[in-house]
Amino acid sequence: MNHLKSIDPFTLQEISSLTELSDVEIGQKIVYSGEQFNVYRKKSFALRKERMMNVAAILKDRKKALARTITSEMGKLIVEAEAEVEKCAWVCEYYADHAEVFLSERMIGSDAKRSSVVYQPIGPVLAVMPWNFPFWQVFRFAAPALMAGNTALLKHASNVQGCAAVIEEVFYDAGFEFHVFQNLAISSSKVQQVIEHPGVKAVTLTGSASAGAAVAAAAGRHIKKSVLELGGSNAFVVLKDADLEKAADTAMTARLINAGQSCIAAKRFILEKDIHDTFVEMLKERVAQLKQGDPSDRNTTLAPLVSEVQADEIAGQVDDSIQAGATLLTGGRKKKTFYEATILTGVQPGMPVFDEETFGPVFAVTAADDREHALALSNQSEFGLGVQVFTQSEASAELFIHEANEGAVFVNGLVKSDPRLPFGGVKTSGYGRELSEEGIREFVNVKTIWKG
Repeated sequence: MNHLKSIDPFTLQEISSLTELSDVEIGQKIVYSGEQFNVYRKKSFALRKERMMNVAAILKDRKKALARTITSEMGKLIVEAEAEVEKCAWVCEYYADHAEVFLSERMIGSDAKRSSVVYQPIGPVLAVMPWNFPFWQVFRFAAPALMAGNTALLKHASNVQGCAAVIEEVFYDAGFEFHVFQNLAISSSKVQQVIEHPGVKAVTLTGSASAGAAVAAAAGRHIKKSVLELGGSNAFVVLKDADLEKAADTAMTARLINAGQSCIAAKRFILEKDIHDTFVEMLKERVAQLKQGDPSDRNTTLAPLVSEVQADEIAGQVDDSIQAGATLLTGGRKKKTFYEATILTGVQPGMPVFDEETFGPVFAVTAADDREHALALSNQSEFGLGVQVFTQSEASAELFIHEANEGAVFVNGLVKSDPRLPFGGVKTSGYGRELSEEGIREFVNVKTIWKG
């Protein structure tokens, strides 16, 4: 039997080892999910809201304990882990308050006496979720899915099964019936068979492009809806008229949140040549002030990466880019799961840190001749999750708003997810949307009604 192991990234000590579910147990859980769906779908929005608000209250009450689970399993700074739990409570409250309005019947004029669109739940939805935001990724799926009347099956990353278990517990403690939300303690090798099960009606995945392609292919073969939120190589564009102090401060958060292990982290820093040297020095000054260490220590400002494998991968991307002509300004050293905050200048298309997603604390800096060149460099990526541009020019802002080939454009601020705004990408960053009104409508039957 396969075992799902959780290793503390800081101590490198094993936290737990869990035997994955057997095929029979997986099938039983899917059947239970379908049976519960037939009951739960008939519950009122008022009852769903009450229970989802209970979830939010429990998350707030247990914030410190839940945050410690996050930090121990994947190494996130404790202050970031606590903020993640708080954000999960927010998304629960948001959908509790707005789901009924978002899914209310919409009247449409036609040749009928009455024509409208209604939104109805579709059944058990599988969520394949990553380790880097082990609570937020789950709740931003689960809150809208459950408020819409669906049931949920969670396949979480193997190394954060402790998080998966306590999330399941939170839903039960909030009053949701057993099997409305279930954790499937399985490895990635079992995902395809879950998708193929006739009881599963749709699937959503947050992860790599390769994982997304595999899930989309399996869902497509069985004609099931899928939503993919995949990788990103977000550009952080600074034009010559930008507020450089604000941009530099924002850059630190945009690149180093979760030690750089975020799909929407800023990864490619495209600087107009007039301010290139000044801005690089501002980054260098700020990086020098970072304190690397124990993520449970509130004085630590740069956490370890999730594993030695991840640290090796980011080190390889940096080393290969230096060999290709990039200049190492600061950092570039690895020790076990730690990788120093690193600044590379002279980065060009064709180098790993420009072309690939870098899941670690690396600032890849490229000079641009002007704003048009900066836009072209920003768009020169197989990814399309988001871009942030810093400028005080309305014309420059509008240029990026209309011409950036991205799922989101943030002007004078870092790309982030917000329950009120749709979230998702284009190109190999995926398809479909999470959050906001668009997110809750991804997994419903949009049914047309015509009465003559």
